[in-house]
Amino acid sequence: MRSHLRAAVVLLLAVGLVALFLRHVDLRGVGRDIVRAHPMWLAMGLGATLANLAIRSYRWRYLLEPLGQTTFGESFRATAVGFAASTVLPARAGEVIRPYFLSRVASRARMTATGAFATIIVERVLDVITVLLLVASYVLVFGRDVAAARPVAFAWLTWISLTAGAAVLAAVIVLVWLAGRPDRLGSTMRQVARFAPAFAALLARLVENFAHGLAIVRRPSRLLVALAWSFPLWLSIAFTAWSVMKAFGIAIPFTGSFAIVALLALGVAVPTPGSVGGFHTAFRYGATTFFGAPEDAAVGAAIVAHLYSVVPTLVLGTFFAAQAGLSMSQLSTLSAQR
Repeated sequence: MRSHLRAAVVLLLAVGLVALFLRHVDLRGVGRDIVRAHPMWLAMGLGATLANLAIRSYRWRYLLEPLGQTTFGESFRATAVGFAASTVLPARAGEVIRPYFLSRVASRARMTATGAFATIIVERVLDVITVLLLVASYVLVFGRDVAAARPVAFAWLTWISLTAGAAVLAAVIVLVWLAGRPDRLGSTMRQVARFAPAFAALLARLVENFAHGLAIVRRPSRLLVALAWSFPLWLSIAFTAWSVMKAFGIAIPFTGSFAIVALLALGVAVPTPGSVGGFHTAFRYGATTFFGAPEDAAVGAAIVAHLYSVVPTLVLGTFFAAQAGLSMSQLSTLSAQR
């Protein structure tokens, strides 16, 4: 019953966001703009999307090294499967499926799904730090002309960036604390197991494995290298957004895509399958509010950019899951059990 209610809420949220996205839009005009989009810029955007998936997989493999050796192919397949699952399942289910899939296919080391999941938490923190640094460079350096022309929207973007920065700082403090005490956490939970052995014994193993998965946090030099890899990753995402907007004739400097990426990070946080609605609304708002894009062109660019963000990973992830003998329905069942 609870799962049905959650699905209904997610569906209503997605429908509401799509309705907001398409509000006051000439769909025929959008179709014409999509057909007329410049193919060279579209091809460049698609190439950057594939590069982003490869860089993300390499960075994850680097984060996993303290836990055990994996190959780039294994991390690439698991990343594609996880993102494909998030495309069709709600609540970012792929974040749970990705480490499980890696633990299933890893050949060189015995990888626990809980430990691998901890590295995904680190990934998300690195992602937010990178996006905040990019948007800070836009707010403080590159976007002064936009700030003068649209002060209210620019002030709103600045406030969100500062709020997110405070949240990230708190998250980093918690992760450092957890990373430095894996054995103590496990010992504490085992003491709790004396009173509730059926529950706490399992929780003790999970907590200890999770804390061990944060091993890279205890190695600042490796963490800085992982952060360095986050910049080409997010610059490739920004390049995709920029090239798609250029394909639709929207006048935007490359650094302007940093603001678009920051808004998209908020949009995809909405837990709809494939970020439907949230991604589109954030993209349209950023293109029209900050860069004066025509509504039809902004909507068309948002649709294409979203397709780029989901279709390649959906195709690759479905293929790799099938190779491992898993279907999307089985992955859905797995995510519900985790």
